[in-house]
Amino acid sequence: MSSLSEILLDPVRRPAVVNSLVGVVDVEVAGKSGIGGRVIKTGYGAVTKLADGFVAKAVNRLLPGFADALDPFWQERAGRPFADVLVARQDEAAEALIAVTDGQVAGTSNGVVKKVYGTLRGRAKENVAAALPRVGAAIESHAG
Repeated sequence: MSSLSEILLDPVRRPAVVNSLVGVVDVEVAGKSGIGGRVIKTGYGAVTKLADGFVAKAVNRLLPGFADALDPFWQERAGRPFADVLVARQDEAAEALIAVTDGQVAGTSNGVVKKVYGTLRGRAKENVAAALPRVGAAIESHAG
């Protein structure tokens, strides 16, 4: 069975994977409500204004780490939809993805990114866990 890195980082497939994952982020952000949702939408608006394509560039930069972090879950699918595997182990899957993002943010010199991420980090696990069904479906759509 191919590793998730082999699948997602294939040069022919990678741009479409990035585009799909940006779409997941856009839908997840748009669906947030309440005070927390406003904070997320404001933060997302701030980082998208940093540069054209900022989110796509960030997803592309994070993709190798995300693929490695999610590969153990991918390998245990045994014919089940990937989204189901991620949801069944949502705490571990969310933590694995957050660890990748934490590492990238810690290494950036961009103060706006650090500030926005710091504002959103407290609820990151909850937000990432909520996105796992879409993440799993998006990834699996590119694995065929």
